[in-house]
Amino acid sequence: MSRSEQEIDHSSHMGPQLVAALRQKIILHEWVPGQRLSETEVANVYGVSRQPIREAFIKLREEGLIEVRPQRGSFVRKISSASVLDARFVREAIEADIVRIVAQAADPAVVQVLRGLIDQQQAAADQPNGDFMAIDDQFHRALAQAAGHDHAWETVEGMKSQLDRVRHLSTEHFPRQKVIDEHRVIVDAIAAGDAVAAEAAMRHHLRGIISDLPAIRDRAPEFFELG
Repeated sequence: MSRSEQEIDHSSHMGPQLVAALRQKIILHEWVPGQRLSETEVANVYGVSRQPIREAFIKLREEGLIEVRPQRGSFVRKISSASVLDARFVREAIEADIVRIVAQAADPAVVQVLRGLIDQQQAAADQPNGDFMAIDDQFHRALAQAAGHDHAWETVEGMKSQLDRVRHLSTEHFPRQKVIDEHRVIVDAIAAGDAVAAEAAMRHHLRGIISDLPAIRDRAPEFFELG
């Protein structure tokens, strides 16, 4: 890693920035399961002391992304399939209500924003970086904002790290076009003011991880915990 790999704004609170940056490395598999993490090395990369790195590691351990092995150190944890399915369940419950609210309003300005994000996602579909997933999150965040439930999306974000790791593996191994097409179906239902269809489309979209999970595990078994 090099200092230029990630810039931290030292003029603002660094804790959340560090947690977000380190979480992203695990989600995007720049740090892989089983990799040993050195507080000193990571601190040097970000130009900070070891204390905020230690605190970030604690937060990531609480999220199930890092594990501490006695007398050995901190390591990137493998993906827990149970945690993935729990996160998917909670996310569906929240976002199904969100999209229903948005469809009932059927605001053309919101539809325009959502279609714009889909266009951005289409443009990023062939790019080998994290832009595709970042735009995906923007799409779902925009829905929560349109429904007036920004905090609900914050709740989703706070517990979906394991799910995001699988989502990234999915976009590596499966066509991204499927995700884009499903987003279009959701927005078409919103534009038509069809709340029932919008909710059904969102549930179908978020349940895709259940059907894809066995194939993802078969393709990348080294990323998953046994059982």
